[in-house]
Order: sequence, then C-alpha cells, then structure tokens
Amino acid sequence: MAAYAAGVHLGAGRSKFTSVGAPAKRRATYEDLLAVPEPMIAEIINGVLHTQPRPASAHARAASRLGGELMGPFDRGRGGPGGWIILDEPELHLRGEVLVPDLAGWRRSRMPEMPHTPAFELAPDWVCEVLSASTAATDRAEKMPIYATEKVVHVWLVDPIAKTLEVFCLGDERRWVVLGTWREEALVRAAPFDAIELELGALWAK
Repeated sequence: MAAYAAGVHLGAGRSKFTSVGAPAKRRATYEDLLAVPEPMIAEIINGVLHTQPRPASAHARAASRLGGELMGPFDRGRGGPGGWIILDEPELHLRGEVLVPDLAGWRRSRMPEMPHTPAFELAPDWVCEVLSASTAATDRAEKMPIYATEKVVHVWLVDPIAKTLEVFCLGDERRWVVLGTWREEALVRAAPFDAIELELGALWAK
C-alpha cells in the first residue's frame, strides 16, 4: 500500500497529495569510520562507508616495491630530481569523502613540508591504486571520478595479478586520458615520474 503525506486542499474537490518514499539514506560520518575495527581499511566514498581487509601479499608487495622505486629519486632526490612527498596509504579528506589510496604524492611546490596531521585535506598530485578483485570496480568507477573532481593530475592503476600498469592524466573537462598501459617485464617511463626508467617486473617479484 502506498503511503501519502497529508493532502493540500486546492479548492472545489481537488487535493494535492505528495507521496512519501523511503527515507533518505543517512550519509556515513567519520564517527562511523572510526568505529570500524582494526585492521580493516575504512573509506567513505560518495557518502557510503566501505570496508576491506588488509591487502593480500601480491597487492602489498607491488605497493611496497613501487613506493621503494619512487622514494629515492623523487622524495629524497637520490638519483633523481626530488621535489615530491610520497606516502603509503595516506588518509585523504576531500570535501566529505575519506579515501585511502595505496600511494600518493604531493609536489613540494604545493606542499613544501609534510604537515603534522593524521589526514590530508590538500588533494595529492599523484595517486596509485593497487587493484584487487574486491576493489577494482570501486577504484575505477567511484574513486577515480572523485580524484578528477579534486584535480588530482595523475592516477596510476597497478594490477599485480594481471601484471599491468595503467597511467592516466587529467585532461580537459576533468576527463581521464590514458597515457599508456604496460605489462609484465616492461621498462617504463611514465608521467609524472618519467625522469627515471621503472622496471615493472620488480613489482611482481616473489
């Protein structure tokens, strides 16, 4: 049986009724996120609380190896140009969304020093998401549009099972442009870290 609000009389036998649908779904809050037990990873994406377990070994290995490859030349300036702050799994607070990418980087021209804070409200310049069967759809369909809205310039998607790297750059009208896709043992120069050659096979090493 349909439910209706009280009628509004419009005159001579006419009344306007407004249907009452299901109540609006409550937007998840940071308190909801804090209530998620460790060691689960919790994010708020488009107002919905998402939780996932800690990553499997291949996922963790790829993220750790990639961070290691980039840290020296770009964060510390050893064998590369420096000029970046690169972090593992930073918590991003972006206008009500709470995202935890596997890796993120800020150009020092935008964030000269790392703030002493548990979360970052300044969107990064580069984000890397390491895909898994349970997160790939969310990373592509929900998190990438948020990164575009926040003007994150580059996004990398690493798939440790398919052994691929996809590199995206933010283009006109905040649309993602594919700069390239590499696989397996390829040697890669990929923006914004094309100052060095990345040995992709190192990410899959057992």
